[in-house]
Amino acid sequence: MSGRLEVRVSPSDVGKRVSVRSLAAPGPEGDPTGPRFTDTVGVLTSWNAGVLHVTRRNGERVRIAEDRLVAGKVVPAAPARVRGLPAADTAELERVAARGWPAVETERLGDWLLRAAGGFTRRANSVLALGDPGLPLDEALERVRAWYARRALPAHVHTTVGGPDTGERLAAALADRGWRPVAHAEVWTGALAPIVDRGVDTSAVRLSREADEAWLARYNRSAGLGPQALRVLGGGPSVWFATVPDGPDEPGGPTIEDAAGEAAGSGAPAAIGRVVVDGRWAGFGAVETAPHLRRRGLAAAVVAALAERAASEGARAGYLQVETDNEAARAMYGRLGFARHHGYQHWRAPDGPRS
Repeated sequence: MSGRLEVRVSPSDVGKRVSVRSLAAPGPEGDPTGPRFTDTVGVLTSWNAGVLHVTRRNGERVRIAEDRLVAGKVVPAAPARVRGLPAADTAELERVAARGWPAVETERLGDWLLRAAGGFTRRANSVLALGDPGLPLDEALERVRAWYARRALPAHVHTTVGGPDTGERLAAALADRGWRPVAHAEVWTGALAPIVDRGVDTSAVRLSREADEAWLARYNRSAGLGPQALRVLGGGPSVWFATVPDGPDEPGGPTIEDAAGEAAGSGAPAAIGRVVVDGRWAGFGAVETAPHLRRRGLAAAVVAALAERAASEGARAGYLQVETDNEAARAMYGRLGFARHHGYQHWRAPDGPRS
């Protein structure tokens, strides 16, 4: 923040993206450096009783006392763009992603979508909270908790953060009501053409319309996988599964083991992946490589083969969801041309009886 210091934000700006400077905690007595400042950029989610709350791009909620404000202004949200494509709307991407990982059971609550799939992944067992639930928030949350309780599932609400038109205010309201964030991930986007044009060797990758037993043997969520999970995996407009077979075919070939003792040729593939094609979008997921075969380009080959298939069906852009702490996956997707579009959080209802 530069230029003349002036506070040009007020409680009327709640819900807008702001940049504020505030006095930090004072330094040691006699500190010659003078006052220290902290700059915070994010969505102004509340301003009550002399206290501001600003939610940063990563979902962190910052508390700032009004009397410590030095400067502040409203700043426009930077449009998130897919490289080589027009700006992509957050709500559009979230709805496309929901179609690409479809719940077995859904119900509308205003603009919100309640989703359940027997507990298989939070994405398929949480409320996609876009827009207005059509009820006061407390009543809507009570409906949500009751709906999931009838299915013996914990209530989770999926909120978006750190992008254009995202849900920081809802996240702040959930926090105020005792809901807690249990997961924080990001949606990344990228154009398909550069991936296809890289010329990655995809000759070892086999594509199929179904997740067979071999594919499921590599999938890290396969333990206890029930019919509802299989419906989620196979659901979506146009789904393809990629498999790279593991180990040499000839008996007595060389064996490679990782620290856990998994051996090549054990039956599980070397690498797998999944893509769902929905119009111009291709959603990538379940990209996994055997631990003893990582850093050999197998994951990149899987993504390239799936990108080629998606492009042949008319898709131009790809999206994927990646955990914020999965540095290896983030590095690989970055090399393939993907970049962060927005973040999302899953909020779990507080324990105890519903009020």
